[in-house]
Amino acid sequence: MSSKVALLNRITHYIVNRKGKQMRPMFVFLVAKMVSGGEVNERTYRGASVIELIHTATLVHDDVVDDSNRRRGFFSINALWKNKIAVLVGDYLLSKGLLLSIDHGDFDLLKIISVAVREMSEGELLQIEKARNLDITEEVYYEIIRQKTATLIAACCSLGACSVSPDSEDIQKMRKFGELIGMAFQIKDDLFDYGDAAIGKPTGIDIKEQKMTLPLIYTLNNCTKEKKKWLINSVKNHNKDKKRVKEVISFVKEIGGLEYAIKVMHQFKDDALAILSEYPDSEYKSSLDLMVDYVIDRKK
Repeated sequence: MSSKVALLNRITHYIVNRKGKQMRPMFVFLVAKMVSGGEVNERTYRGASVIELIHTATLVHDDVVDDSNRRRGFFSINALWKNKIAVLVGDYLLSKGLLLSIDHGDFDLLKIISVAVREMSEGELLQIEKARNLDITEEVYYEIIRQKTATLIAACCSLGACSVSPDSEDIQKMRKFGELIGMAFQIKDDLFDYGDAAIGKPTGIDIKEQKMTLPLIYTLNNCTKEKKKWLINSVKNHNKDKKRVKEVISFVKEIGGLEYAIKVMHQFKDDALAILSEYPDSEYKSSLDLMVDYVIDRKK
């Protein structure tokens, strides 16, 4: 990540020292080892690095778009260095990632990653387009989270397989496995908005930002016309009113929106584990099992 520009080095150093869970590179390595019987190669390392670079680039850009001052408990890049610099740093990380693949001729890996970047952009734009009307169906919601969140985890898993066994059917199998985990991951994120033991209170952030999440969609589709009107009005016009947001959260719980979302999340998890069960037992497969459980059980 180093550059001749001192400012850039200072910022990338700041990013590297505040890295997150690094779940995505873990998927790359574990899938590669499971598929190959324990082998990884230089391509696997490069693939994991590219994924992390591109994921970090999207986070830096997201913080600018969301006007967010914090990321993982630290100040975001845009909070410390302003938006213009944050956008340029995100672009730099993206180009670094793409060049890492090109310089070593990993065009098959590059294609997997480029498709993910395209889909992530489409997913975000689809969410913005649909959020304006709040008329989102469950199908559209799944399409949004498939592109916005699941596609990058799908890319990690297919990339892991592709790095050790190009042209094998494992690539598509692992892509599907990653996509299913990604769907479960995003629904788990949606559920955090309705309160969690660790936080002790509901956050209601998604409601404030008029984001249509699965518990809310289910509630809108399963309540009376009057209540539906009240809900839409609350989310559209009273999303900053703490008392009203609390009422929305209580109503969603009452109708069974949370139970429904939990049930769907577990279905995605079970489908992912079914794909995994086709592979012979190994410590890597067991670790992937644990990763799937972690996605469902994590506290943040």
